[in-house]
Order: sequence, then structure tokens, then C-alpha cells
Amino acid sequence: MTELAQDIARHFACTALGHVAREYPHKLDHVLGGDEDALPPHVLHPCFFGSFDWHSCVHGWWTLLTLRRLYPDLAEATEIAALAESTFTPEKLAVELAYLDRPGSAGFERPYGWAWLLYLHLEATRYGDAEWGARLEPLARAFAARLRHYLGILTYPIRTGTHFNTAFALVLSREWAEAFEPVLVPLIDETARGWFGADRDCQAWEPGGDEFLSSALSEAMLMQRALPSGEFRDWLAAFLPRLAQRQPATLFIPATVSDRSDGKIAHLDGLNLSRAWAWRVLAKDMGDLAPLVRAVADEHMTAALPHVTGDYGGEHWLASFCPAGDAGVDWIEAPARR
Repeated sequence: MTELAQDIARHFACTALGHVAREYPHKLDHVLGGDEDALPPHVLHPCFFGSFDWHSCVHGWWTLLTLRRLYPDLAEATEIAALAESTFTPEKLAVELAYLDRPGSAGFERPYGWAWLLYLHLEATRYGDAEWGARLEPLARAFAARLRHYLGILTYPIRTGTHFNTAFALVLSREWAEAFEPVLVPLIDETARGWFGADRDCQAWEPGGDEFLSSALSEAMLMQRALPSGEFRDWLAAFLPRLAQRQPATLFIPATVSDRSDGKIAHLDGLNLSRAWAWRVLAKDMGDLAPLVRAVADEHMTAALPHVTGDYGGEHWLASFCPAGDAGVDWIEAPARR
């Protein structure tokens, strides 16, 4: 492990430890049925009350568990384990699960938070010496059931580059399904092919002013998983036919972030990180274009990495898009790959 990698890993670990149990400020995704429902975050969500919002707390925990596994010698590893043990208790997770049954919770965190909870569960199961994965499994399976139902009623994909993006959620969910619910994989693949299989000559009208995901590249990452390699290359050549000319230009230019104290505008740092993630994933099937897209990934990463911390508007979530694991790339030079 290089000294730089160690420093970055520790910095991200310390950052996430500083917010996964920080309750306020907090933005709830919560429907009130009456005065009795006006409860503080730690009561509604005893596991995921930190990090400004529920989904950021979930993937903040994914960041912590991933870093602890990849860097077991981190000074923070013991603290991460102790906090996880006190957080992922059967009693607290039972409250999180029961929340899903309350009136008004059908659309709670759909689909972004669902996908990250599945991804957190997948990561937690990689610890053979802890029970976190087993304890999280009922909650994960509850969200998987919701996802199956959602795919059955969602006529059209949601392409916006925010939390509602369908393709990105399915990228994470599909990896979980491969390990825990294989019958969900063909449903995701069939749905993806139906929604995106005929897409051609993407114009990539992005970014929007507060987007943190690339609609075009999220779709491409999903199709990379849903199609056999050869078919995917043909699909990508039709979807983005001018990549060699760095077109559409918007996909090749890092987004400008004008005000990082504005939580929505700070989303654009996340766009740069998620594009870097996506380009590196897609490079595996790019052939001669792989060096080009890896360079573009590096440009986006360079633009965003200095700003992962510094203002809570981005600090409470951005690190999750840096050490992206096998779904993306271990930007921190991990001593062992998955």
C-alpha cells in the first residue's frame, strides 16, 4: 500500500466516521400521517439517522465497511467495527424494517436508497467474522421484494441524473442479486434491454444543474451487465458512435462546480466522480479506445477528488463514489482486490 493510498483511505474513513452518526442537520424522506409521526431521525431510523439523509448514511456505511476490508491495518478499523456492532443490532434493524410497513412508506428512498442498502448488505456479508450481513439480510430482502414489484409497474425508465435514476440503481442491485437472489438477475436484464436496447446516437444532454449521475453512462454500465460482451460492444458502438472523436463533448468535460456550499450544486462533484467510475468500468469493453476513456476518467477524478471533503454539503456522501470497488474501480490502491 502506498503512503498516499494509506492517507486517502484514512481521510475517507475519518470523514465517514464523522457523519454516519451525526444526526443533524438532517433531511427526512418521511410522510406524516399525524402529529404522532413527527419524530426525530434517530427514533425513525436508529441505524441510518446520520449523514444528512437516510441514503447517504447507508452508503456512508458501505464506504466504512469497504475501507475496513480493503485496508484492515487502518488505525480506524477497530472504531469502524465497534460502531458497526453497536449500530447493526437486531433491535435497531427491526425498527428500520418495520418503518417500511407504515402508511406512506411505499416510495421511501426509491430506488437509490434501495440499491445502496442492497449494496451495503453485499459488502457486510464479506466479513466472515461478523454478523452484520446476516442481521441486514431481512432488510435487504424487503427492499429486493419492493424492487421486483417496482420493475413490474414502471413502464418507463427514469433517466434524470439524480436519486431517481433507474439504471444506476439497477447496476448496484444486480450485483447484489447475483449473490443473493439470482432469479432477479434475468428480470433486471430483460427490463434493461426493453428500456434501453434500441437507444441510438445518444446526445448526452447533461449535466443538469444538480445532477450527480450521468444518465448516458449509467445506462451504458447497466447494459454492459445485461448483454453478453459482443452484443454490448455492438450496442455501445450504436449508442455512442463518436467516442473516438470525444463526442458527445459533454461526456468528456468535467462539470464546473460554482458553489460547494450549495448542496445541490455540490452534486456536480459527484457527477465528476460517478463519471470517472463509469468510464473506468466501460473501459473493459472499449478495446482500442480504452486508453482514451481511462484518461477521461482520470480527468474527472482529478477535478473532483480535492473537493470530496471541506463542506458538509458534499462531505456527507461524496467519498462513496471514490473507492468504488468492482462495480467501479478501487481508486485507492487496495492491497487486495475482490
